[in-house]
Amino acid sequence: MSLNHTNPSGFLPDSQLYHPTQHHFRGSLGRFATGVAVVTFIGPEGERRGITINSFTSISMDPALVLASIGRTARSHDALQGANFTINILGAEQQALASEFAGRPGSATPVWIDGEFAPRVGGTISWFECTPWADYDGGDHTIFLGEVRNFDYSRGDALGFVGGQFTVIPEAGGSPEDLF
Repeated sequence: MSLNHTNPSGFLPDSQLYHPTQHHFRGSLGRFATGVAVVTFIGPEGERRGITINSFTSISMDPALVLASIGRTARSHDALQGANFTINILGAEQQALASEFAGRPGSATPVWIDGEFAPRVGGTISWFECTPWADYDGGDHTIFLGEVRNFDYSRGDALGFVGGQFTVIPEAGGSPEDLF
């Protein structure tokens, strides 16, 4: 019995022990280390809301665009459509905050800061306040592009996620501008 990417269990498809490749695909994706962020925005009832994500990336420098991918089944998904939002990059000590916005209420009490366009949470190592640019169908996710209107950063280690576990991503020496 040999394992491969199309049949990682090695069992025949008619076996009760056969597992579809989706589980193996998720496990393979989990080997890619990412940072952890929280997308914050004002909900339809005027309430501050947030959702923990690890699918965030920069898209363009001119105009300044960033991307956040949100699962269609997430409670905050529909409320985020057309809303201004802030992407908050979490520091290594903010694991409880990541858990709070991942649906484990009571894990942490966020310190809210009112931004010009959208709220953000305090104590993060960087943040990007955005207005909606576009959103795209991404299968079981929606890809939200935001135009960055305000941003800032501070020094510190980042909260990371790999293999289904939180980890620390140490800050590189120097400032972010020195890296490029």
